[in-house]
Amino acid sequence: MELILLIIGTVFVNNIVLSQFLGICPFIGVSGRVNTSVGMSAAVAFVMVLATIVTYIIQLLLDKLGIAFMQTVTYILVIAALVQMVEIILKKVSPALYSALGIFLPLITTNCAILGVAILVYQKEFTLLPAVVYAFSNALGFGLALITFSGIREQLELANIPNGVKGVPIAFIVAGILAMAFMGFANIV
Repeated sequence: MELILLIIGTVFVNNIVLSQFLGICPFIGVSGRVNTSVGMSAAVAFVMVLATIVTYIIQLLLDKLGIAFMQTVTYILVIAALVQMVEIILKKVSPALYSALGIFLPLITTNCAILGVAILVYQKEFTLLPAVVYAFSNALGFGLALITFSGIREQLELANIPNGVKGVPIAFIVAGILAMAFMGFANIV
């Protein structure tokens, strides 16, 4: 039951994008089309869960060696190396999946939501299973917000919007309204 509450709370109430404001760059930049948002969401989910597992293990090593202050630098290097490794493996093993993910894999290297989740796992002192569930839930929440937002943005292209707020300004207004809508879930957990 505790893991279910963690999932619901992470996806809806403490959404990584709409509540904690991590991953805003891809949220605004990649949300023009639903199909690109789905691809980005899948790539983020895969890398976020994998990076959380690897950084969890590395954090144990950093703590044991007494160099926990190297956490952020180490995490950044691990995430960048992990994304490169995943890209190389996918290119050889599954060219179709590699081409489907396309540009999204290199973009994930600079996604602060990946780093943020890895650091939050450490700060919340999760064990491995809750850490993986937390990472997957954050990826789900990121995907839900991104795909919902991109669907709204596609519909906005058909709407009659004043010239002064077309493009990014209306996107920020809609993002704010979407964040307030997600705040409505606060009393669930």
